[in-house]
Amino acid sequence: MLEEWFARLDQLYPELVNTRRDLHMHPELSYHEVDTPKKVADDLRALGLEVRTEVGGRGVVGLLRGGKPGKTIALRADFDGLPIQDEKQVPYKSRTPGVMHACGHDIHTAALLGVARVLSERKEAVAGNVVFLHQFAEEMPPGGAIAMIEDGCLEGVDEVYGAHVWSSEPYGTIGVSDGYVMAAGDGFDIEITGRGGHGAQPHLTIDPLVVGCQLVLNLQQIVSRQVNPLEAAVLSVGSIHSGLAANVIPDSCRINGTVRTFNQELRTFIERQIRQITKATCEAAGAVGTISYRAGYDPVWNHPEQTKNIRRLAQQLAGTANVKQLPPSMAGEDFSKYLQKVPGTFFFVGGGNPEVGAGYPHHHPLFDVDERSMLLIGKVFLSAVAGGDGTEAAPVAADSTVAKR
Repeated sequence: MLEEWFARLDQLYPELVNTRRDLHMHPELSYHEVDTPKKVADDLRALGLEVRTEVGGRGVVGLLRGGKPGKTIALRADFDGLPIQDEKQVPYKSRTPGVMHACGHDIHTAALLGVARVLSERKEAVAGNVVFLHQFAEEMPPGGAIAMIEDGCLEGVDEVYGAHVWSSEPYGTIGVSDGYVMAAGDGFDIEITGRGGHGAQPHLTIDPLVVGCQLVLNLQQIVSRQVNPLEAAVLSVGSIHSGLAANVIPDSCRINGTVRTFNQELRTFIERQIRQITKATCEAAGAVGTISYRAGYDPVWNHPEQTKNIRRLAQQLAGTANVKQLPPSMAGEDFSKYLQKVPGTFFFVGGGNPEVGAGYPHHHPLFDVDERSMLLIGKVFLSAVAGGDGTEAAPVAADSTVAKR
């Protein structure tokens, strides 16, 4: 059965490529997705599935009722783009200025639509039900997952699985990791208010830019000197803005940054230290510091039983040597919200291949991946639905020339 499902997905590969490239040419930003969810819903309805739209806002959920009793398995893909100018010189380059799919969400969406097509054509052979979660706004907290969950997308679901194409890993590999796989991602904004004046008379001012520079240095001591080196933590300041002229000391300085952790206790500690150090640094100079601290996505924690199962299925599919235990990533993902409600796992599929221009990191203007990664994502999803039958199957059955531009 599973071998037949794989063969059908291979046949659909050219259609998956067309779908992915159409999505890539027409990306939409988080919370502004209009055409993308409409396309997804239309495709799911054409397959005869039960479809809900505007789930949690802009999400789409499809339900396939199998012909045999069994579990209800949810499969998730995200479909929002990023505010990045696409600089690739390819026919499917983004046609929306300043917006592109720079993280592979178009790959995820096309792969899941392919899985829905395969299963809908064989629903009598499916044991249990399959819920297709097409999520909006993964890239921008608070994210679409929590809103979709609150709107009932996980009702009756027994297990949930999600995938992410990973450009830093070569095509043909699958990453299946235990426990924490992605970090909590929080953000902070600090506004320092001083007293501006002439650059030639600094003694008459309270220079917020100097205070801001000192604060950036002081904040770096939290992780380097106050956190156990055996604990994983990142504190990065991404921007500092102050002033407009060389001879004018400004009134204010703005600092923005991010914090990444796995441990909740450590997460709380770092927030507390940011507040304390900001207050002390500003007060020492006579300035005032105001902090806005935003708790972002929680860390993604894979459940043991489901992770063990996906690893077994991935090894059957790609071969043991091609299934890796990837180290935890400090990047964030709101798939964590699904895993807090329902057992499941989040896995990674290699998409790197310099031969097809897929050698750039995520969120890069030249980002791309080997499109055959859609087949691996789809086949792991199909294996999860089937539960696996011990079938050994080649991970690539599509014509390799199709993957090239």
